[in-house]
Amino acid sequence: MIQQTIIKVGMADLNVGTQEGVLKTTGLGSCVGLTLFDGVAKIGGMAHVMLPTSDIAREGSLNIAKYANTAIPELIERMTLLGASITRMEAKLAGGAQMFAFAGSSDTMRIGPRNVESCKAMLIRYHIGIKGEDTGGNYGRTIELNCDSGALTIRSVLQGIKEL
Repeated sequence: MIQQTIIKVGMADLNVGTQEGVLKTTGLGSCVGLTLFDGVAKIGGMAHVMLPTSDIAREGSLNIAKYANTAIPELIERMTLLGASITRMEAKLAGGAQMFAFAGSSDTMRIGPRNVESCKAMLIRYHIGIKGEDTGGNYGRTIELNCDSGALTIRSVLQGIKEL
């Protein structure tokens, strides 16, 4: 049996792992946990995306892991450096919840759904198929990607445990 190592991915963070690794992030509310997996090379990647686009960035030095349009290209690059092939990558997404109800339907307040839309647009741009998703709702999630099998385990208080 292979000893698996937990590789933590913080908020506005990303990381990659190989066969022995399990990538894990907690606290996905409106954020999206985007995972990529190459089943042949047994290489996985995870980004904890907070916001849809870096166009709204105000910080001095840009945190590329924070935004869908910068995190996904970086994740792809890190995985290919380990030996993954973009043509074999499959994506899974979780999170993107609408955590609070707001009066009116201002697009600015739809952070969760906008994060999901932005991640999907980037995946289309890179011709990466989506194998599964657990997005939306109004509850938080914790996810773990097994870098050996590509299985994505999603835990939430309201929904229990799911596997994609």
